[in-house]
Amino acid sequence: MKQLAGLDAAFLHLETAEMPMHVGALHVLELPADYDGDYLHELRSHIASRLPLAPVLRRRLESMPLNLANPTWVDAEPDLEAHIVGYEMPAGSGLAALEREVGLLHPQLLDRRLPLWKFHVFLGLERGPEGQQQVGLYSQLHHAAVDGQAAVALAAVILDLSAHPHLQPDRKLPAARTRRVQLGAAGMLRGAIAHQWQQTVKLAKALPGAAGTLSLMAARTALDAAGSSLHDWISTDEPATKTARVSNLGLAPRTRLNTSLSAERSFSTVSLPLVALNRARRAHGASLNDAVLFICGGALRRLFAKQGPLPRKSLVAALPVSMRAGGDVTANTQATMSLVSLGTHLADPAKRLAHVLAASAAMKGELNQVKDLMPSDYPSLGVPWLMQAGALLYGRLRAADKLPVLANLVISNVPGPTVPLYLAGARMLTNYPASIIVHGMALNITVQTYDASLDFGLMACGQALPETAALAAYIETAFMEFLALPAADELLPNKPKPARKRTALKRK
Repeated sequence: MKQLAGLDAAFLHLETAEMPMHVGALHVLELPADYDGDYLHELRSHIASRLPLAPVLRRRLESMPLNLANPTWVDAEPDLEAHIVGYEMPAGSGLAALEREVGLLHPQLLDRRLPLWKFHVFLGLERGPEGQQQVGLYSQLHHAAVDGQAAVALAAVILDLSAHPHLQPDRKLPAARTRRVQLGAAGMLRGAIAHQWQQTVKLAKALPGAAGTLSLMAARTALDAAGSSLHDWISTDEPATKTARVSNLGLAPRTRLNTSLSAERSFSTVSLPLVALNRARRAHGASLNDAVLFICGGALRRLFAKQGPLPRKSLVAALPVSMRAGGDVTANTQATMSLVSLGTHLADPAKRLAHVLAASAAMKGELNQVKDLMPSDYPSLGVPWLMQAGALLYGRLRAADKLPVLANLVISNVPGPTVPLYLAGARMLTNYPASIIVHGMALNITVQTYDASLDFGLMACGQALPETAALAAYIETAFMEFLALPAADELLPNKPKPARKRTALKRK
C-alpha cells in the first residue's frame, strides 16, 4: 500500500468544480503529407507499448475507510479507448481553435475512479506550409500524480527521438509485476495509522531546528532592512547608479486577478526563439528564469496600462520551486512556492530589469534558508475532511475577494528537452504547458523549453482575464524590448566610449 504524501493529497482535497487540479500541455504534431493511417489508433497502440514503463498511467486512487486519511495508489490497467479520445475539428482549424478547445476542456475534472490522466486528440487541422498533416493533442494529468519535473520524466518515456517509434536501446522493460495483495478496511487503517505515526515522529524531530532557522531568518531580515535604510541615507550615488535593494516580503496590490474563480477558462500560447533569448539574457548576467520574469512583468504592465488599472505598486509572482534531487524521477509532487516582485511599477525597462535581478537574488537567498524546512509529507489523519470542507467553503464565501493579497499570479519555469521529439511517429512541433489557477490568483503563466523554443502557456479564469490572447501578444513585445536593452556593461557610468571610425562621405 502506497499512501499519498500530504502535498500530493492536498491537490485532491482542494479540488472543486471551479478549481480543477490537473496539469497538461497542448501539442501540435506533424505527420507526412502522404500519411494515410489512423493516428488515433496508432497513438493508443503506442501508449499501450509504453505502459510497463509508465506506472503513473496505470494506477488509480483507493479511498481510506470513512475518508479518514489520504488515499492510496493501487494498480489499475487503463482502458485506452476512454483515456485517449478523438475529435474531428472543422476543416482548416488552426492554433486559435485548439486554444479554445483547451479552454473548454480544462475545467472538466478527471474521473477519480480511473487512472488520473486523459489525452484529447484533435484531427482534421489545417495542413502545414509544405502540405504536412497536423494533429493537436491536449494532455491532462492530475497534479496529485505528477509535478512539472515528473511530467517531463513521463514524457521521456512515451516520446521518441525519431519518427519510428521503438523502445530506445537503453530502455528496459521492468520485471513482471507481482500480484497486489488487496487489503481490507482494517488493514488499510492499520497502514494509515502507522504512516501517520512515522510522519509525526519525523515532524517532531525537525521542529527544534526549524525554530532556530526561522529565528535567525527574522533577525537577518531586520538587520538587512536597517542596513538598507542606512545605506540609502548615507549614499551619495545618483538614483540610477545605486545598487538595487529589493524585498519580496509584504503584500501585493489587489488586481482583477485576485478574485474567486469561475468555472470558465481562457487559454493562449506563444513561443519565443531560445537562441536569441539566451544570447540576450547572458549579456545582462541574467538566468533564463530572470528573463522570463522580466518578459512576463513587461507584458503584464502593458496589459494593465492599456486595459487597466495598472497598480502603483509592483505586481508579485508566486514561483513554484522544485525541491527534487538530481536524478529523482519519482512521479509525485516535490515543490514549494516562493515570491518575487516583477517591477511592474517601473516604466524604464533597464530599471525594471535591475529590479527583477535584485528581487530574484533576494528570493534565492530566502529560499536557501528555508527549503529544508518545507515537508512534502505530514500527518493527515482527519485532514481530508477538513481540507475538502475548507476548499468548498472558501470558494462559496468568495474569501479570496476579501483576504490580503500575497501574490497576483503564478509564473512557473519547467526545464524541458532541447531536441525535437516524436509521438507515435508524429513530430512534436510545440509543447505549450496548461497549468492550474487557484482562488485569489486567476492567472498562471507556465513556460517550458522545447527544441529551439521557449513555449508559454497562459491559463486564466475566463471571467477575470478573458484577454489572454492580448497578453500573449504583449509577451512577444516584451521579448523584443528585452532584446533591445543595452548590455549590462554598456549601462556602467563613466565607461569610455569606443573611438568612432572616420569615413569619407561619398558625393552623389
